[in-house]
Amino acid sequence: MVDLKRIGRARKRIGDVVLRTPFAYAPILSELSGYEVYLKKENLQRTGSFKLRGAFNKIATLVEEGRKNGVVAASAGNHAQGVAFAARHFGIDGTIVMPEFTPLTKVMGVRELGAEVILHGSNYDEAYAYAVAYAEEHGKDFVHPFADEEVMAGQGTIMLEMLEEQPDLDAVVIPVGGGGLISGCAVAAKSLSPEMDVIGVSAAGAPAMKQSFDAGRPIDSTSVRTIADGIAVRDTSPVTLEYLLKYVDEMELVGEDEIASAILFLLERQKLTVEGAGSVGVAALLHGHLDLPKGSRVGILLSGGNIDVTMLSLIIEKGLVKSYRKMKLVVTLIDKPGALERFAGLMREVQANIVQIGYDRTSTDLEFGDAHVSVALETKGQEHQEQVRQVLREHGFPFREEH
Repeated sequence: MVDLKRIGRARKRIGDVVLRTPFAYAPILSELSGYEVYLKKENLQRTGSFKLRGAFNKIATLVEEGRKNGVVAASAGNHAQGVAFAARHFGIDGTIVMPEFTPLTKVMGVRELGAEVILHGSNYDEAYAYAVAYAEEHGKDFVHPFADEEVMAGQGTIMLEMLEEQPDLDAVVIPVGGGGLISGCAVAAKSLSPEMDVIGVSAAGAPAMKQSFDAGRPIDSTSVRTIADGIAVRDTSPVTLEYLLKYVDEMELVGEDEIASAILFLLERQKLTVEGAGSVGVAALLHGHLDLPKGSRVGILLSGGNIDVTMLSLIIEKGLVKSYRKMKLVVTLIDKPGALERFAGLMREVQANIVQIGYDRTSTDLEFGDAHVSVALETKGQEHQEQVRQVLREHGFPFREEH
Protein backbone atom coordinates (compact mmCIF):
# COMPACT_ATOMS: atom_id res chain seq x y z
CA MET A 1 0.00 0.00 0.00
CA VAL A 2 1.01 3.61 -0.51
CA ASP A 3 1.90 5.31 2.77
CA LEU A 4 3.78 8.41 3.89
CA LYS A 5 7.12 6.58 4.02
CA ARG A 6 6.73 5.39 0.44
CA ILE A 7 5.89 8.92 -0.69
CA GLY A 8 8.96 10.17 1.18
CA ARG A 9 11.17 7.68 -0.66
CA ALA A 10 9.63 8.79 -3.93
CA ARG A 11 10.52 12.36 -3.10
CA LYS A 12 14.17 11.47 -2.67
CA ARG A 13 14.23 9.66 -6.01
CA ILE A 14 12.69 12.49 -8.00
CA GLY A 15 14.14 15.44 -6.07
CA ASP A 16 17.03 16.25 -8.41
CA VAL A 17 14.87 16.13 -11.55
CA VAL A 18 11.31 17.24 -10.77
CA LEU A 19 10.68 20.92 -10.15
CA ARG A 20 9.22 22.17 -6.89
CA THR A 21 6.44 24.16 -8.53
CA PRO A 22 4.99 27.38 -7.01
CA PHE A 23 2.15 27.18 -4.51
CA ALA A 24 0.93 30.75 -4.55
CA TYR A 25 -1.87 32.81 -3.03
CA ALA A 26 -4.57 33.71 -5.59
CA PRO A 27 -6.09 37.06 -4.51
CA ILE A 28 -8.72 37.31 -7.26
CA LEU A 29 -10.07 33.80 -6.66
CA SER A 30 -9.99 34.44 -2.93
CA GLU A 31 -12.07 37.60 -3.27
CA LEU A 32 -14.57 35.95 -5.61
CA SER A 33 -15.06 32.85 -3.46
CA GLY A 34 -14.72 34.10 0.10
CA TYR A 35 -12.01 31.50 0.71
CA GLU A 36 -8.26 31.91 1.09
CA VAL A 37 -7.18 30.24 -2.13
CA TYR A 38 -3.75 28.95 -3.12
CA LEU A 39 -2.85 27.47 -6.51
CA LYS A 40 -0.34 24.63 -6.92
CA LYS A 41 1.06 25.25 -10.39
CA GLU A 42 2.00 21.85 -11.78
CA ASN A 43 1.27 23.31 -15.21
CA LEU A 44 4.77 24.81 -14.83
CA GLN A 45 6.35 21.39 -14.20
CA ARG A 46 8.96 19.99 -16.58
CA THR A 47 6.98 18.31 -19.41
CA GLY A 48 4.07 20.59 -18.41
CA SER A 49 2.31 18.16 -16.07
CA PHE A 50 2.43 16.40 -12.69
CA LYS A 51 2.68 13.08 -14.55
CA LEU A 52 6.47 13.33 -14.60
CA ARG A 53 6.55 12.70 -10.84
CA GLY A 54 4.87 9.30 -10.89
CA ALA A 55 6.48 8.11 -14.11
CA PHE A 56 9.97 9.06 -12.95
CA ASN A 57 9.52 7.43 -9.55
CA LYS A 58 8.24 4.19 -11.08
CA ILE A 59 11.06 3.93 -13.61
CA ALA A 60 13.63 4.83 -10.94
CA THR A 61 12.44 1.90 -8.81
CA LEU A 62 12.69 -0.43 -11.82
CA VAL A 63 16.27 0.70 -12.45
CA GLU A 64 17.13 0.20 -8.76
CA GLU A 65 15.88 -3.38 -9.11
CA GLY A 66 18.12 -3.90 -12.15
CA ARG A 67 15.23 -3.97 -14.62
CA LYS A 68 16.73 -2.14 -17.61
CA ASN A 69 15.15 -3.88 -20.59
CA GLY A 70 13.01 -0.87 -21.31
CA VAL A 71 9.55 0.45 -20.48
CA VAL A 72 6.25 0.64 -22.33
CA ALA A 73 3.31 2.94 -21.71
CA ALA A 74 -0.02 3.78 -23.31
CA SER A 75 -0.94 7.44 -23.42
CA ALA A 76 -2.07 10.22 -25.71
CA GLY A 77 -0.56 13.01 -23.65
CA ASN A 78 1.08 13.85 -20.34
CA HIS A 79 1.93 10.34 -19.11
CA ALA A 80 3.65 9.65 -22.43
CA GLN A 81 5.97 12.60 -21.99
CA GLY A 82 6.71 11.70 -18.38
CA VAL A 83 7.67 8.13 -19.28
CA ALA A 84 9.73 9.25 -22.28
CA PHE A 85 11.59 11.82 -20.18
CA ALA A 86 12.38 9.33 -17.41
CA ALA A 87 13.45 6.59 -19.84
CA ARG A 88 15.88 8.98 -21.52
CA HIS A 89 17.22 10.10 -18.13
CA PHE A 90 18.06 6.51 -17.15
CA GLY A 91 19.30 5.51 -20.59
CA ILE A 92 16.76 2.78 -21.21
CA ASP A 93 14.41 2.19 -24.13
CA GLY A 94 11.02 3.83 -23.95
CA THR A 95 8.08 2.81 -26.13
CA ILE A 96 4.80 4.72 -26.09
CA VAL A 97 1.66 3.35 -27.72
CA MET A 98 -0.63 6.21 -28.75
CA PRO A 99 -4.05 6.09 -30.41
CA GLU A 100 -4.00 6.68 -34.14
CA PHE A 101 -5.92 9.97 -33.80
CA THR A 102 -3.28 11.53 -31.54
CA PRO A 103 -2.32 15.03 -32.78
CA LEU A 104 1.04 15.21 -34.54
CA THR A 105 2.36 17.77 -32.06
CA LYS A 106 1.96 15.28 -29.19
CA VAL A 107 3.54 12.47 -31.19
CA MET A 108 6.51 14.67 -32.08
CA GLY A 109 6.83 15.83 -28.47
CA VAL A 110 7.29 12.25 -27.28
CA ARG A 111 9.71 11.40 -30.08
CA GLU A 112 11.78 14.48 -29.27
CA LEU A 113 12.23 13.04 -25.77
CA GLY A 114 13.78 9.95 -27.33
CA ALA A 115 10.96 7.41 -27.10
CA GLU A 116 9.67 5.20 -29.87
CA VAL A 117 6.04 5.89 -30.75
CA ILE A 118 3.66 3.18 -31.97
CA LEU A 119 0.30 4.41 -33.27
CA HIS A 120 -2.35 1.77 -32.65
CA GLY A 121 -6.09 1.73 -32.04
CA SER A 122 -8.87 4.22 -32.41
CA ASN A 123 -9.00 5.08 -28.70
CA TYR A 124 -7.00 4.88 -25.48
CA ASP A 125 -8.42 1.52 -24.41
CA GLU A 126 -7.30 -0.15 -27.64
CA ALA A 127 -3.87 1.45 -27.33
CA TYR A 128 -3.66 0.30 -23.71
CA ALA A 129 -4.48 -3.33 -24.54
CA TYR A 130 -1.88 -3.36 -27.30
CA ALA A 131 0.76 -1.79 -25.04
CA VAL A 132 0.27 -4.39 -22.29
CA ALA A 133 0.60 -7.21 -24.82
CA TYR A 134 3.61 -5.55 -26.46
CA ALA A 135 5.42 -5.19 -23.12
CA GLU A 136 4.87 -8.85 -22.27
CA GLU A 137 5.93 -10.05 -25.71
CA HIS A 138 9.16 -8.02 -25.69
CA GLY A 139 10.09 -8.54 -22.03
CA LYS A 140 9.67 -4.88 -21.10
CA ASP A 141 8.02 -3.31 -18.06
CA PHE A 142 4.63 -1.66 -18.48
CA VAL A 143 4.23 1.67 -16.67
CA HIS A 144 0.58 2.22 -15.82
CA PRO A 145 -0.57 5.86 -15.81
CA PHE A 146 -2.38 5.61 -12.44
CA ALA A 147 -3.06 2.10 -11.07
CA ASP A 148 0.47 1.58 -9.74
CA GLU A 149 1.65 2.22 -6.19
CA GLU A 150 4.98 3.76 -7.16
CA VAL A 151 3.22 6.04 -9.62
CA MET A 152 0.75 7.07 -6.92
CA ALA A 153 3.59 7.66 -4.46
CA GLY A 154 5.31 9.93 -6.94
CA GLN A 155 2.16 11.99 -7.38
CA GLY A 156 1.79 12.22 -3.60
CA THR A 157 4.97 14.29 -3.39
CA ILE A 158 2.90 17.27 -4.57
CA MET A 159 0.98 17.23 -1.30
CA LEU A 160 4.19 17.20 0.74
CA GLU A 161 5.25 20.42 -0.97
CA MET A 162 1.86 22.05 -0.49
CA LEU A 163 1.70 21.30 3.23
CA GLU A 164 5.26 22.43 3.84
CA GLU A 165 4.33 25.86 2.50
CA GLN A 166 0.78 26.03 3.89
CA PRO A 167 0.47 23.58 6.81
CA ASP A 168 -2.92 24.93 7.90
CA LEU A 169 -4.90 24.12 4.75
CA ASP A 170 -8.55 23.31 5.46
CA ALA A 171 -9.21 21.68 2.10
CA VAL A 172 -7.46 20.58 -1.06
CA VAL A 173 -9.14 20.27 -4.48
CA ILE A 174 -7.66 17.76 -6.91
CA PRO A 175 -8.55 16.68 -10.49
CA VAL A 176 -9.63 13.05 -10.86
CA GLY A 177 -9.42 10.88 -13.95
CA GLY A 178 -7.98 7.46 -13.25
CA GLY A 179 -7.41 8.43 -9.63
CA GLY A 180 -3.65 8.04 -9.26
CA LEU A 181 -3.03 11.71 -8.50
CA ILE A 182 -5.67 12.07 -5.82
CA SER A 183 -4.79 8.69 -4.29
CA GLY A 184 -1.18 9.68 -3.61
CA CYS A 185 -2.09 13.20 -2.53
CA ALA A 186 -4.91 12.05 -0.26
CA VAL A 187 -2.66 9.57 1.55
CA ALA A 188 -0.15 12.35 2.25
CA ALA A 189 -2.87 14.82 3.23
CA LYS A 190 -4.64 12.54 5.69
CA SER A 191 -1.33 11.33 7.15
CA LEU A 192 -0.07 14.85 7.86
CA SER A 193 -3.34 16.73 8.39
CA PRO A 194 -6.18 14.30 9.17
CA GLU A 195 -8.83 17.03 9.50
CA MET A 196 -8.23 18.42 6.02
CA ASP A 197 -11.00 17.87 3.47
CA VAL A 198 -9.81 16.14 0.31
CA ILE A 199 -12.13 16.99 -2.59
CA GLY A 200 -11.88 15.35 -5.99
CA VAL A 201 -13.28 16.87 -9.18
CA SER A 202 -14.07 15.01 -12.39
CA ALA A 203 -15.54 16.10 -15.71
CA ALA A 204 -19.26 15.44 -16.13
CA GLY A 205 -18.39 13.92 -19.51
CA ALA A 206 -16.23 11.29 -17.79
CA PRO A 207 -18.17 10.47 -14.61
CA ALA A 208 -17.05 6.90 -13.89
CA MET A 209 -14.96 7.66 -10.80
CA LYS A 210 -17.61 9.95 -9.28
CA GLN A 211 -20.33 7.34 -9.83
CA SER A 212 -18.08 4.62 -8.43
CA PHE A 213 -17.23 6.75 -5.39
CA ASP A 214 -20.92 7.36 -4.67
CA ALA A 215 -21.82 3.70 -5.12
CA GLY A 216 -18.80 2.34 -3.26
CA ARG A 217 -17.95 -0.05 -6.10
CA PRO A 218 -16.43 0.19 -9.60
CA ILE A 219 -18.82 1.44 -12.28
CA ASP A 220 -17.52 1.91 -15.81
CA SER A 221 -18.82 4.41 -18.34
CA THR A 222 -19.96 3.36 -21.78
CA SER A 223 -18.23 6.38 -23.35
CA VAL A 224 -16.49 9.64 -22.45
CA ARG A 225 -16.60 13.05 -24.06
CA THR A 226 -14.90 16.06 -22.53
CA ILE A 227 -12.45 18.83 -23.36
CA ALA A 228 -10.58 17.73 -20.22
CA ASP A 229 -8.76 14.99 -22.14
CA GLY A 230 -6.27 14.40 -19.33
CA ILE A 231 -9.06 13.00 -17.12
CA ALA A 232 -11.18 11.43 -19.86
CA VAL A 233 -11.03 7.93 -18.33
CA ARG A 234 -13.84 5.53 -19.26
CA ASP A 235 -13.29 2.67 -16.82
CA THR A 236 -12.83 2.80 -13.05
CA SER A 237 -9.70 1.31 -11.54
CA PRO A 238 -10.50 -0.84 -8.47
CA VAL A 239 -6.96 -0.11 -7.25
CA THR A 240 -7.35 3.66 -7.06
CA LEU A 241 -11.03 3.52 -6.05
CA GLU A 242 -9.97 1.75 -2.88
CA TYR A 243 -7.80 4.74 -1.96
CA LEU A 244 -10.55 7.22 -2.79
CA LEU A 245 -13.08 5.43 -0.61
CA LYS A 246 -10.62 5.40 2.28
CA TYR A 247 -9.06 8.87 2.06
CA VAL A 248 -11.23 11.20 -0.07
CA ASP A 249 -14.07 13.13 1.55
CA GLU A 250 -16.02 14.35 -1.46
CA MET A 251 -16.28 14.05 -5.24
CA GLU A 252 -17.75 16.69 -7.55
CA LEU A 253 -18.52 16.95 -11.27
CA VAL A 254 -18.08 20.02 -13.48
CA GLY A 255 -19.58 20.59 -16.92
CA GLU A 256 -17.90 21.48 -20.19
CA ASP A 257 -18.89 25.15 -20.11
CA GLU A 258 -17.61 25.40 -16.53
CA ILE A 259 -14.27 23.87 -17.52
CA ALA A 260 -13.95 26.19 -20.51
CA SER A 261 -14.72 29.27 -18.41
CA ALA A 262 -12.10 28.21 -15.85
CA ILE A 263 -9.46 27.81 -18.58
CA LEU A 264 -10.27 31.30 -19.85
CA PHE A 265 -10.33 32.75 -16.33
CA LEU A 266 -6.91 31.32 -15.52
CA LEU A 267 -5.49 32.58 -18.80
CA GLU A 268 -6.93 36.07 -18.53
CA ARG A 269 -6.97 36.77 -14.79
CA GLN A 270 -4.15 34.59 -13.46
CA LYS A 271 -1.89 34.68 -16.56
CA LEU A 272 -1.67 30.89 -16.51
CA THR A 273 -2.08 28.44 -19.39
CA VAL A 274 -3.88 25.42 -17.94
CA GLU A 275 -5.37 22.46 -19.77
CA GLY A 276 -8.93 21.25 -19.24
CA ALA A 277 -8.03 18.54 -16.75
CA GLY A 278 -5.87 20.96 -14.78
CA SER A 279 -8.60 23.57 -14.49
CA VAL A 280 -11.46 21.47 -13.06
CA GLY A 281 -10.67 22.50 -9.46
CA VAL A 282 -10.96 26.17 -10.36
CA ALA A 283 -14.13 25.37 -12.31
CA ALA A 284 -15.63 23.82 -9.19
CA LEU A 285 -14.70 26.90 -7.17
CA LEU A 286 -15.98 29.46 -9.67
CA HIS A 287 -19.30 27.70 -10.22
CA GLY A 288 -20.31 26.98 -6.65
CA HIS A 289 -19.56 23.28 -6.35
CA LEU A 290 -17.53 23.70 -3.16
CA ASP A 291 -19.43 24.02 0.12
CA LEU A 292 -16.85 25.07 2.70
CA PRO A 293 -16.99 27.55 5.59
CA LYS A 294 -16.19 31.13 4.61
CA GLY A 295 -12.54 31.94 5.11
CA SER A 296 -11.38 28.34 4.61
CA ARG A 297 -7.81 27.96 3.39
CA VAL A 298 -8.14 26.03 0.13
CA GLY A 299 -5.39 24.58 -2.04
CA ILE A 300 -6.28 23.89 -5.67
CA LEU A 301 -4.04 21.73 -7.83
CA LEU A 302 -3.51 22.85 -11.43
CA SER A 303 -2.37 19.49 -12.72
CA GLY A 304 -1.11 20.41 -16.19
CA GLY A 305 -0.78 23.00 -18.91
CA ASN A 306 -0.49 20.98 -22.12
CA ILE A 307 -3.56 22.28 -23.91
CA ASP A 308 -3.87 22.00 -27.67
CA VAL A 309 -3.60 25.49 -29.18
CA THR A 310 -6.55 24.85 -31.49
CA MET A 311 -8.74 24.00 -28.50
CA LEU A 312 -7.45 27.03 -26.62
CA SER A 313 -8.32 29.26 -29.56
CA LEU A 314 -11.85 27.84 -29.65
CA ILE A 315 -12.31 28.35 -25.90
CA ILE A 316 -11.13 31.96 -26.15
CA GLU A 317 -13.45 32.66 -29.08
CA LYS A 318 -16.51 31.18 -27.39
CA GLY A 319 -15.59 32.82 -24.10
CA LEU A 320 -15.49 36.26 -25.69
CA VAL A 321 -18.97 35.73 -27.12
CA LYS A 322 -20.40 34.47 -23.82
CA SER A 323 -18.90 37.38 -21.89
CA TYR A 324 -20.43 39.92 -24.34
CA ARG A 325 -17.04 41.04 -25.63
CA LYS A 326 -17.67 39.71 -29.10
CA MET A 327 -20.85 39.81 -31.16
CA LYS A 328 -21.60 37.97 -34.40
CA LEU A 329 -24.30 39.29 -36.70
CA VAL A 330 -25.71 38.66 -40.16
CA VAL A 331 -27.11 41.97 -41.43
CA THR A 332 -29.22 42.34 -44.58
CA LEU A 333 -28.34 45.33 -46.79
CA ILE A 334 -29.63 46.67 -50.08
CA ASP A 335 -26.99 45.63 -52.59
CA LYS A 336 -25.99 49.03 -53.90
CA PRO A 337 -23.04 51.41 -53.59
CA GLY A 338 -22.78 53.07 -50.18
CA ALA A 339 -24.89 50.55 -48.22
CA LEU A 340 -21.91 48.83 -46.65
CA GLU A 341 -20.27 52.18 -45.90
CA ARG A 342 -23.46 53.34 -44.16
CA PHE A 343 -23.54 50.20 -42.01
CA ALA A 344 -19.86 50.59 -41.10
CA GLY A 345 -20.50 54.23 -40.19
CA LEU A 346 -23.22 53.20 -37.74
CA MET A 347 -20.83 50.73 -36.08
CA ARG A 348 -18.28 53.52 -35.80
CA GLU A 349 -20.86 55.75 -34.12
CA VAL A 350 -21.59 53.15 -31.42
CA GLN A 351 -17.86 52.33 -31.13
CA ALA A 352 -18.25 48.68 -32.09
CA ASN A 353 -15.06 47.56 -33.80
CA ILE A 354 -15.49 45.35 -36.88
CA VAL A 355 -12.87 42.59 -36.70
CA GLN A 356 -14.22 40.26 -39.39
CA ILE A 357 -16.57 40.78 -42.32
CA GLY A 358 -18.02 38.77 -45.19
CA TYR A 359 -20.30 39.76 -48.09
CA ASP A 360 -22.86 37.37 -49.64
CA ARG A 361 -25.23 38.30 -52.47
CA THR A 362 -26.06 34.79 -53.76
CA SER A 363 -27.80 32.97 -50.87
CA THR A 364 -31.16 31.53 -51.86
CA ASP A 365 -32.88 33.13 -48.86
CA LEU A 366 -32.05 36.61 -50.19
CA GLU A 367 -34.42 38.78 -52.19
CA PHE A 368 -32.99 39.95 -55.50
CA GLY A 369 -31.13 43.19 -54.87
CA ASP A 370 -30.20 42.36 -51.24
CA ALA A 371 -26.99 41.10 -49.66
CA HIS A 372 -25.99 39.50 -46.38
CA VAL A 373 -23.07 40.97 -44.45
CA SER A 374 -21.69 38.68 -41.76
CA VAL A 375 -19.68 40.59 -39.17
CA ALA A 376 -17.84 39.94 -35.93
CA LEU A 377 -17.74 42.95 -33.61
CA GLU A 378 -15.64 43.72 -30.57
CA THR A 379 -18.01 45.02 -27.92
CA LYS A 380 -17.78 46.28 -24.34
CA GLY A 381 -20.41 44.25 -22.58
CA GLN A 382 -24.10 43.42 -22.55
CA GLU A 383 -25.29 47.05 -22.52
CA HIS A 384 -23.05 47.94 -25.45
CA GLN A 385 -24.43 45.04 -27.48
CA GLU A 386 -27.96 46.28 -26.85
CA GLN A 387 -26.89 49.67 -28.23
CA VAL A 388 -25.74 47.93 -31.42
CA ARG A 389 -29.09 46.18 -31.78
CA GLN A 390 -30.99 49.39 -31.16
CA VAL A 391 -29.13 51.46 -33.77
CA LEU A 392 -29.61 48.74 -36.39
CA ARG A 393 -33.36 48.65 -35.70
CA GLU A 394 -33.61 52.45 -35.78
CA HIS A 395 -31.98 52.60 -39.22
CA GLY A 396 -33.96 49.71 -40.70
CA PHE A 397 -31.24 47.07 -40.98
CA PRO A 398 -32.72 43.54 -40.60
CA PHE A 399 -30.27 41.30 -38.69
CA ARG A 400 -29.91 38.06 -36.84
CA GLU A 401 -27.38 37.04 -34.22
CA GLU A 402 -25.15 33.98 -34.42
CA HIS A 403 -23.91 32.17 -31.34
